[in-house]
Amino acid sequence: MSGEARQTEGAAETACGPVRQPTGNGERVTGNGERVTGNGERVTSRYHPPPPIAHEDMETTFVMDKPDGVRRGLVGEVISRLDRKGLTLRRLRMLTIPEEMAERHYAEHREKPFFGELVAFITGGPVVAMEWSGPAAVAVARVVMGPTNPLEAPPGTIRGDYGAVITENIVHGSDSAVSAERELSLFFD
Repeated sequence: MSGEARQTEGAAETACGPVRQPTGNGERVTGNGERVTGNGERVTSRYHPPPPIAHEDMETTFVMDKPDGVRRGLVGEVISRLDRKGLTLRRLRMLTIPEEMAERHYAEHREKPFFGELVAFITGGPVVAMEWSGPAAVAVARVVMGPTNPLEAPPGTIRGDYGAVITENIVHGSDSAVSAERELSLFFD
């Protein structure tokens, strides 16, 4: 191409690579993503994410990376998968859950024989509590996590890829919007 520019799909291309079209305010974006003014000066600015899109099914949900997931270094993987699925991380908190808080969190299991083991496990190390939002966030998060029993969870889900036993299944997620509201209040208020 020897210095001449040619037009391809809305972007000029030179021997140095593509040059994107002007931004409308006298600036242009070079092939390496740098913004420059009409006279060639570099433009610097901070990234400002777009405002959330209004959607009738927009909701929030609670997801917690349990002590086994934190211990195994899977926090980033959990966040990455939920983010790639289109959910937005709103709040994150790392903590070791006190016993009283764990008992309130798992109150619906109080009369079950595994309640003590459940409380001991969840208080046995740090967890990462997260608030996620997006269209149908509760259902989306549960699909990404997979069924509670890792042996029944398909490959491609968090529990299917990383879980082995039901008592250490990497993540917890709200099962309804009502549960999400209660759990978010417990962990973030």
